[in-house]
Amino acid sequence: MIELQQERERVPAVPRRLGPGIALGAAAGPAVFTLTWLVLGFVSRGYTAWGVYVPYSPIHQGVSGLGLGETALYMNAAFIVNLPNRRSISPDAAFYTGKRTGMKFLEGAPVFAAEVRSENDYGPAAEQTIADKRADYFAAGTLVVWDVDLLDVDVVKAYKASDPEHPSVYRRGDLAEAEPAVPGWTMPVDDLFV
Repeated sequence: MIELQQERERVPAVPRRLGPGIALGAAAGPAVFTLTWLVLGFVSRGYTAWGVYVPYSPIHQGVSGLGLGETALYMNAAFIVNLPNRRSISPDAAFYTGKRTGMKFLEGAPVFAAEVRSENDYGPAAEQTIADKRADYFAAGTLVVWDVDLLDVDVVKAYKASDPEHPSVYRRGDLAEAEPAVPGWTMPVDDLFV
């Protein structure tokens, strides 16, 4: 008991104040959730909750994004890659066509990855970091990478491995796509703001 109290005294207290980043977190959190459940719904047949199987409809059942049943394999997933500067990638949302590995990291890159910007993803240094990360995705085999920026008029920039310097740009009111990674799939950009 005395050792635990001494350990607590050495660890600085966590600040209780919420800074300006909380507003961006409140905006980005739902966007990541919405984007994730829409992508997951496209690749999942449904989910099981409390022993009941529920067929999935990405339009009507956002609860699938909670990662229940089959969709759990795609929530918060990490992917093992073999790059000189990294061994794994973990996008905010992804579409993966490889072999399922149970609860282990998935082998290889997803064909589609989405990264949602947070408060520290702005400025010249952050832009370079984002570009480097996108280059890593393409080097690992990802076909399409979305850069989702809820604070910009250009909400979704869809970069393709075949033309990585010229993204397709999607704004509110547009239907964003991830061709050729996810053929036929589209998502209303406005759904990121639900």
